[in-house]
Amino acid sequence: MIGVDWATYVQLLALVQNSIVAAAVLGIVGGLIGVFVMQRDMAFAVHGISELSFAGAAAALLLGLNVVAGSIVGSLIAAALIGVLGAKARDRNSIIGVLMPFGLGLGILFLALYPGRSGNKFGLLTGQIISVDLPQLGLLIAISLVVLIALLIVWRPLTFDSLDPEVASARGVPGRALSIVFMTLLGLTVAVSVQIIGALLVLALLVTPAAAALRVSASPVLVPVLSMIFGFVSAVGGILLALGGSLPISPYITTISFGIYLVCRLVGQRTVRRAEASRWARSSA
Repeated sequence: MIGVDWATYVQLLALVQNSIVAAAVLGIVGGLIGVFVMQRDMAFAVHGISELSFAGAAAALLLGLNVVAGSIVGSLIAAALIGVLGAKARDRNSIIGVLMPFGLGLGILFLALYPGRSGNKFGLLTGQIISVDLPQLGLLIAISLVVLIALLIVWRPLTFDSLDPEVASARGVPGRALSIVFMTLLGLTVAVSVQIIGALLVLALLVTPAAAALRVSASPVLVPVLSMIFGFVSAVGGILLALGGSLPISPYITTISFGIYLVCRLVGQRTVRRAEASRWARSSA
């Protein structure tokens, strides 16, 4: 590790064990829900929710309240607005485009009024390593379990509605209700992710792992599994690397996540080329 000997590194690991557990949980949950984010083409929505999540967290910081609770309130407000008003993709993108600058502006205002340490302000944007205490970890795990259980309950109809909404609607699948449920779960996931990776970079855990998994497989079973593995490696690996340096945690997480995506993209391109070459060879025979 750069600038840190092994004995010191082991001591640092003990200090951030809560954050490591939190990162592992978020990597798994973010990777799983990210599959639906990609299927429903809602990567932009993740960023929109994160902006209001940031505003809620900044307001809580200013008022001396629980930052995670403030982040959850902001995320749920954004998720409800997008889920109720953005049934169509065009409407959804317009709403997100309006919410993003509004949420970011509010967050900046609250941080400007906050008289405390600048590190607390910066942490809301880029994440913090030693910031997860036992109550926060318990809340994070509880919310993550709620998200996981809810996703398992609505997995089949949500998958159907995500892949073919018109046919799903014709078959009686309640698309609007599913949209609201999914946006609520997404809002909760974004809110708890802010504490680890920061409001501006949650896409690295909620979009990139799933995007990478979809590059190497189309299996309805393998894609979620790979996405969760990629999210876990990115989040936990980012913390483990950050302990050995002086940079915030988020650059490490985003770099690992992006590196995994590049590798999967290359593997996917080679697989496609081999399949095309095989088909060409069979047709020429």
